[in-house]
Amino acid sequence: MANLIPFTKRFESSESLVNLLESRGLLICDRNKAIQYLDNIGYYRLSAYMYPLLKMPKTAHLYKEGATFKKVMMLYRFDKKLRLLMFNEIEKIEIAIRRAVMQITADMTGNPFWLTDSSYFLDSSKFNETMRAISKEYSKSKEEFILHFKRTYSEPYPPSWILGELLTIGNVNAIYRNIKQNRIRKRI
Repeated sequence: MANLIPFTKRFESSESLVNLLESRGLLICDRNKAIQYLDNIGYYRLSAYMYPLLKMPKTAHLYKEGATFKKVMMLYRFDKKLRLLMFNEIEKIEIAIRRAVMQITADMTGNPFWLTDSSYFLDSSKFNETMRAISKEYSKSKEEFILHFKRTYSEPYPPSWILGELLTIGNVNAIYRNIKQNRIRKRI
């Protein structure tokens, strides 16, 4: 901690940053477009895509021959498309995990309300923590399926396959790890 230094850099306009990039050897064909990208995306975010185009040592902040702002934007767009594809696939996995935890446990216990029943869990303090999260999400939910359940049924909470839709994947993971019966966890 003794080697920490104060932050002394000041804010720079996008136009100033374009000048800086050019002075370091980055080729910029359309200055106005580069300024617009820096205004909309930000220099700091784009700097991650500029990094591979730097000469060694990278601390000199000089660009390799042929490094262009166009290449920076190509890397940025590629990363954005890859991220969208990955999130799409991750979402499918998350939905499958959520369904498995909520529905397999309901099937194996024969209790659609198992999620709010402490007898199905190993650690009561973790169960209570999960119930606080469930109660919070349930009480503030404006989802039509939740409002319908509240208007229609007398139970304090919906069955697990409905209630599970309100939970984060972190909540679902904590629930899975706290399920008492090992045979249920194995089937999931």
